[in-house]
Amino acid sequence: MNKAHQRLFVSSSPESVRMFEKDWMESLSKVHFTVPLLLYLPVLGWLLWHSEARWVSVGWFLGGIMAWTFTEYVLHRFVFHWMPPGKWGARIHFIIHGVHHDYPNDRLRLVMPPVVSIPLAVLFFSLYRLLLGVPAVYPFFAGFLLGYLCYDMTHYAVHHLNWKHPLWQRIKQHHMLHHFQQPDKGFGVSSPLWDFVFKTTFVLTKKSPSK
Repeated sequence: MNKAHQRLFVSSSPESVRMFEKDWMESLSKVHFTVPLLLYLPVLGWLLWHSEARWVSVGWFLGGIMAWTFTEYVLHRFVFHWMPPGKWGARIHFIIHGVHHDYPNDRLRLVMPPVVSIPLAVLFFSLYRLLLGVPAVYPFFAGFLLGYLCYDMTHYAVHHLNWKHPLWQRIKQHHMLHHFQQPDKGFGVSSPLWDFVFKTTFVLTKKSPSK
């Protein structure tokens, strides 16, 4: 059997398992799902305020959303699921993403903690400013941030909300299959677009679970 398809350890407990011995490191690894909204919505508003009120800005904004969906896919597939060799490699993987697969009901480890998201936001903004210049970077990065927030909120919701809309059920099914059936597929969370592009989506059958 393919190692990726083997049954992995999954806890049904809502507990927040301890990852670090030092209390300050442990506290930085946990975050309420509303924190990204409180942190980045003002930044998003500032970016839009500095955007030029032209149709071209709308194009940059939509381009930023698309750029996020691709970034989400790449990060999830190649960073979050990267498994370095050895004991330290297993430890690194557990800290980055393995803890979420082992404890998917942990409410405090479903969105990216600020200690990680803030440096990444600064890095991406700096990169896009270098590539796109001003003022294009403002609407573009506003779209990028909106895409990130949709990702974080979608990730929390698929684990803890149970909306009945068919589209939502399809999004939730996609992520649950990634968790409990084939962790080597289904890397898009807010959108399955790039899974279709790179052929990492699921082939659903009548026996495939919806949750």
